[in-house]
Amino acid sequence: MAAPAQKPTCKIGPSILNADLSNLQESCIKMMDSGADYLHLDVMDGHFVPNLTFGHPFVKCLRPKVPEAFFDMHMMVSDPEKWVEPMADAGANQYTFHIEATENAKALARQIREAGMKVGIGIKPGTPVDVVVPYADEADMILVMTVEPGFGGQKFMGDMMSKVKFLREKFPDMDIEVDGGIGPNTIDACAEAGANMIVSGSAVVNAENPEAVISLLRGRVQNVLQ
Repeated sequence: MAAPAQKPTCKIGPSILNADLSNLQESCIKMMDSGADYLHLDVMDGHFVPNLTFGHPFVKCLRPKVPEAFFDMHMMVSDPEKWVEPMADAGANQYTFHIEATENAKALARQIREAGMKVGIGIKPGTPVDVVVPYADEADMILVMTVEPGFGGQKFMGDMMSKVKFLREKFPDMDIEVDGGIGPNTIDACAEAGANMIVSGSAVVNAENPEAVISLLRGRVQNVLQ
């Protein structure tokens, strides 16, 4: 079971996939210094999604460089059970798997929690929101993808906000995360639907003043939460 719920607060998590991957340490430090609440790390296996990124050895190297950062691992992988222990050992804080990638979400959630991490459950745009409802009690957070997972820079899918709204009404104390195409032009729709964990890629990471963008996103969400 998830920990006792508290009222959701706004958390902004830059997606470091959009950063300079040759100098990720500096990018991560810059994001934390700019006011990020957590770092969103996209793990792709080239199978569940048609792209390949990094794995647990990379996370283990990055962890001591930003020891205070909360690592939200977005596991876009076909066999999420396989990587729970390696990611926990590498220093991950939250393990977000896709409901479409496992046949036993309840057992996987238990495995993640026993490894000492928080549990996130993600759904792709084509997955009906009610698929995740039976497992909400096992989760600390539910992620609603607002683009097809696998590549950055896609256009925000506004019609996904109905899923966010449904989840917020059903689970008022749940952390609800949105990921994909989110920045100053799309944050209001996310906030009004009820999202409180905001993943933002290029809009934050590539901004001239990321601190100002993070502050803007936070302000819009907090206005609604209050």
